[in-house]
Amino acid sequence: MFFHNFKYTLKSLFKNKSLIFWAYAFPIILCTFFNLAFSNIENSEKLNIIDIGIVENKYFQEDTVIKETFTKLSDKNNKDQLFNITYTSLEEVASLLNNDKITGYLILTEDSNKVVIKNNGINETILKYVTEEIFQTKELITNLATNTIKEEIQNGNYPIDYEKIYQGVFDIIQNQEVKINDISNKNLSYTMIEYYTLIAMSCLYGALLAFTAINRTLANMSHTGKRVSASPVKKWKLILSSLLASYVVQLIGITLLLLYTIFVIHVDYGTQILPIISLILLGSAAGLSLGVVISTAFKISENSKTGIVIGFTMLGVFLSGMMGITMKYIIDVNIPIVNILNPANMITDGFYALYYYTNTDRYFFNIISLAIFSFIMIIISSFLLRRQKYDSI
Repeated sequence: MFFHNFKYTLKSLFKNKSLIFWAYAFPIILCTFFNLAFSNIENSEKLNIIDIGIVENKYFQEDTVIKETFTKLSDKNNKDQLFNITYTSLEEVASLLNNDKITGYLILTEDSNKVVIKNNGINETILKYVTEEIFQTKELITNLATNTIKEEIQNGNYPIDYEKIYQGVFDIIQNQEVKINDISNKNLSYTMIEYYTLIAMSCLYGALLAFTAINRTLANMSHTGKRVSASPVKKWKLILSSLLASYVVQLIGITLLLLYTIFVIHVDYGTQILPIISLILLGSAAGLSLGVVISTAFKISENSKTGIVIGFTMLGVFLSGMMGITMKYIIDVNIPIVNILNPANMITDGFYALYYYTNTDRYFFNIISLAIFSFIMIIISSFLLRRQKYDSI
């Protein structure tokens, strides 16, 4: 009887056009709209190469640190090229700046190094920040070299190879770059949160499948439920097989959505496949358990229950950042308990934690939260199902 009901429920769910639309078509349609709306946002905000000038005098030619650093930052073969540099006289760079041909220019003198800019903006800020970092690095190299020379003199190590010491310190500073690890994903994108909420929405839409399947076992909801209630078949077998069929249908829909986002939209979910699968499985279970509670708690029509599920889900994904990551931030900062209890945010934040962090504590917090949410929903639905009695069928 278990497998017979599983097969029958599976067929009936696939034949329900309304359910298939919400579970399969709607998330893919919404994903397509997201792609059209957000595909060019980050491209428009992408940092362009900054045109700058450097006064090519003897002080610049003699300053190895600054010269080599700016050469590297302006290398056209470097994928991280930051500057496009014009090396010329003071009069020429001043003219270029006045005509807005360059963002600013660098001039080295005997007593000081300075950056000259005309306006205040993002490019000017970047130029000033980078040059200040380079000047600080140069000062660090000079101090280290001076201390090394003093140690050599104190130890009586003659003759002192000043050039070798200076180059050695310079190499040490350059090698510090390998200690600055970029642990963020190469495709770091704040619009990823939109796709995470889409997966969360698809998981919670499993509630639609669950309450539709469960309604078939309730005498006050369908003619099939009346026959089931009057039959000697154990009710828990029917409910379990119906939920399993709903789970299979839901996972097929989420798989289609994932494949669409990966191969058509080119969304990068990272490399942690098993944690992602675990998150989806638990998220889907949370959606199903929510559907069972809605099915048993509300004595209303199926269309009204559909409205409740859609309304609850859309509110949940809205609070977790679907219409803008700012909303997620506002809720997390001001009313954190809302998103802690929000199953849509648990799923969204689980993806977020996997993508942006190497530490898994935040991910497992969301996994455990989803498991607890599902368990509580199951306990509530079991209690409600046991209390259901009918005077007549």
